[in-house]
Amino acid sequence: MAIASGWRKSSYSTNTDNCVEVGRVAGGAAVRDTKDRAAGYFTTTGEQWSAFVAAIKGGTFDV
Repeated sequence: MAIASGWRKSSYSTNTDNCVEVGRVAGGAAVRDTKDRAAGYFTTTGEQWSAFVAAIKGGTFDV
């Protein structure tokens, strides 16, 4: 498993436990649940992470 570092969560989620954190791994990003950090994390490539962020900014997941 890739070693992740530099974990961050959105400043919009300061008063809640229902969020995820994003960390850095070589060539991409790691994502974990703030409620259960010990459960581990999944990783993405830099290209996958960029596409995901672009989809969020583009409103793809808006309900």
